[in-house]
Amino acid sequence: MTTLADHLRALPDEALAALFRLRPDLVVPVPTDLSALAVRAQSRVSVARALDGLDEFTLRILDAARLTRAGDDAETSVEAIVTLVLGDTTGNRRRAERAAARTAIDRLRALFLLYGPEDALRVTAGVDEVCSPYPAGLGRPAAELDPETAALVADPARLRRTLLAAPPPARAILDRLAAGPPVGTLPAAPAPGTEPVSPASWLVEQKLLVPVPETGGGPARPAAVELPREIGLLLRRDAGPLGPLRAQPPTVTGPEREPKAVDSAGAGQAMEAVRHTEALLEQLAGEPAPLLRSGGLGVRDLRRLAKASGLDEPTAALLLEVAYAAGLLGEADLPGAATTRTGADQQVLPAAGYEGWRDGSLAHRWEHLARAWLTMTRQVGLVGQRDDRDRVITLLSPEAERAGAPAVRRAVLGVLDDLNPGTAPAPDDVVGLLAWRAPRRSLGREAGQREVLTEAALLGVTGLGALTSYGKLLLAQWAAGDTRLTEAGDDPLGVRPDADGAAGGGSPAVRALDALLPAPVDHFLVQADLTVVVPGPPEPGLAAELAVVAEPESAGGASVHRVTAASVRRALDAGYAGEDLQALFRRRSRTPVPQGLTYLIDDIARRHGGLRVGSAGAYLRSDDEALLTEVLADRRLAVMGLRRLAPTVLTTPHLVGRLLTALREAGYAPVSEDASGATVLTRVKVRRAPARGSVANRVTDPLATPRLTTPRLLGIVEQVRRGDAAARAARRAPTTVRGAGRPGGTGPALPSAHAHSQALAVLQQAVRDKALVWVGYVDAHGATASRLVRPVSIGAGYLRAEDERTEMLHTFALHRITAAVLDE
Repeated sequence: MTTLADHLRALPDEALAALFRLRPDLVVPVPTDLSALAVRAQSRVSVARALDGLDEFTLRILDAARLTRAGDDAETSVEAIVTLVLGDTTGNRRRAERAAARTAIDRLRALFLLYGPEDALRVTAGVDEVCSPYPAGLGRPAAELDPETAALVADPARLRRTLLAAPPPARAILDRLAAGPPVGTLPAAPAPGTEPVSPASWLVEQKLLVPVPETGGGPARPAAVELPREIGLLLRRDAGPLGPLRAQPPTVTGPEREPKAVDSAGAGQAMEAVRHTEALLEQLAGEPAPLLRSGGLGVRDLRRLAKASGLDEPTAALLLEVAYAAGLLGEADLPGAATTRTGADQQVLPAAGYEGWRDGSLAHRWEHLARAWLTMTRQVGLVGQRDDRDRVITLLSPEAERAGAPAVRRAVLGVLDDLNPGTAPAPDDVVGLLAWRAPRRSLGREAGQREVLTEAALLGVTGLGALTSYGKLLLAQWAAGDTRLTEAGDDPLGVRPDADGAAGGGSPAVRALDALLPAPVDHFLVQADLTVVVPGPPEPGLAAELAVVAEPESAGGASVHRVTAASVRRALDAGYAGEDLQALFRRRSRTPVPQGLTYLIDDIARRHGGLRVGSAGAYLRSDDEALLTEVLADRRLAVMGLRRLAPTVLTTPHLVGRLLTALREAGYAPVSEDASGATVLTRVKVRRAPARGSVANRVTDPLATPRLTTPRLLGIVEQVRRGDAAARAARRAPTTVRGAGRPGGTGPALPSAHAHSQALAVLQQAVRDKALVWVGYVDAHGATASRLVRPVSIGAGYLRAEDERTEMLHTFALHRITAAVLDE
């Protein structure tokens, strides 16, 4: 019997290189020899990885190969497989199906899930361990289950009569088991005379089902039944022995959208995603959320953030998870915390890179988020569900980690990418196509695939259900980045050189999205009611100024803000002078500045700083003695316990912050000062978590297949063959060589003249044929040794030969050679 290792040795280098290209996990790390390669190629992990990439039809063909062999170690043939799948019928359609079946067989042979000649194919050992024990949903042969059932199936006429006599409930059970899997549970037997015989019991009595004993914690008991293979094949006579076959993938169709409308809708949603993400991060900057000891954010914090931003909780969870993956969120220790344990006395707030991201263009900010979403190993749809311990999965918690999430996104978006531009398929069609392309990989991931479509729409990767043009460019850039990293191999850390976009305008996706988004504006329109209308996305500088001088009222493509007394006072507290605010509105406004706004600024600026607050507890001073007298007599401030220390100074036992608040609530406009009398600017102090890198800068998809160049593949083949030759050379020499020259096999001795001349003849022939030969010789210490070498030359009383295992050239004195035997 030819083993897989022998079959691999017989392959040319190009065939081995093709195997490594299709199954790159076989060379990570590079196997030492071909025997180790054969063991790895038949291991459960490697076989499962190869099977995960096969489509539904190819897996059915593999089931046919398993069914057509007589036993686990038996052989089959290409013709037997095709005949089982399609029968002997002819026709144009059947010819096409036979061609598809042979193509699937060739693919299985290229992956070495099947190996050997066409008339003696063998199934790789690990396939039976990984796949279902019931190929194509058929049970074991009747001969392996029960002799009486075997006698029944051996008589076709009797078997048909028995099947026709089955009651409808019993026939329904047979049809269900024939569709697969072929096993079921045997119901408990009813008490005698209480109920009629159950359908399953009738089938067992008629030998159509065979009880299968199950062993568990107690004694063995017949609790299950199995449908024999022959009966299952008979019941499948209409659908075929393997059931319904689909040689071609299902067609994915959908309404055709106008590409421009798709891009416009997607761009609008992308702008909203960026805006909502910034709003969520600003909420966390103002009020950081505590980190749970078990990891993640609490349900109440997520609800608070979602309500403050006007979002539903799933959308808020998605944007926060993406922001965390993009490095815009991080953890920081609470002020004064005594421990730095993960999840203990920590809070989540914007990271150090948040300001840099916020200052970028809309398209750059969107790309940063979208690339992080594509690459992150998080399944956001799990947030809010319960884990296997009935605990709620919280935002940012480890329970939402899924290593295969990037591969699911790649597969789902790949389906949209393959369609015509503007095609919006139904989610069921996308899920059905993925189930055909990779059934093993898609099993149990249907919910995650639907979530990808929902998340892509929320982030603006798709619009109106179709993939946008800039989304297509983003996918191409993602795939090209992975290809460059895996092929070049010049970056062991996996950091992408263009992680933040190429210089000079960004990536193609950024440029395409920039053309769709409204241009940033550097101006606004001030109306008579003191509202400020920004007719487009504001530039970063304008946005920073508006955040100080106005209160936001509505957001969107055109945002609305309102100037109030509190916002003007906030701007003055931040360091603006009244003239600065007047100049800002004159410079930025495209409409005349209303007189009411000018009066409001002048009035507050004139009163601003008339009172000055310091700490005593706190003190209050002013050059206007009458104003201090008015404050001292103000009943609204009686609770502050003000006391005059001098004509221009009042003091209170309360702290500065409380005094400032009380004065402002009473209608005054005080400012704070330090010990030297200088005004203290009250800009908001912003805390940031330590800087974090985005996951988009690294290749984190564990299922991504590394691509190897042809020279690298051929180099690996040469390394494996050299190791295989060394392993074969490392075995013990033949007995005739090890015992030569030693009477009785004990102690060294010089060879006889006949043995010496015979050894020389073998060596001379080996030099001519460049063959490997075992050489026995007496070394310099008088000990007998042997070595497998390839002779190079004989002359001047010496043999020069190469040891392929050590790649060294050795010289042997001819008179010390005791024996020479060609390697078989």
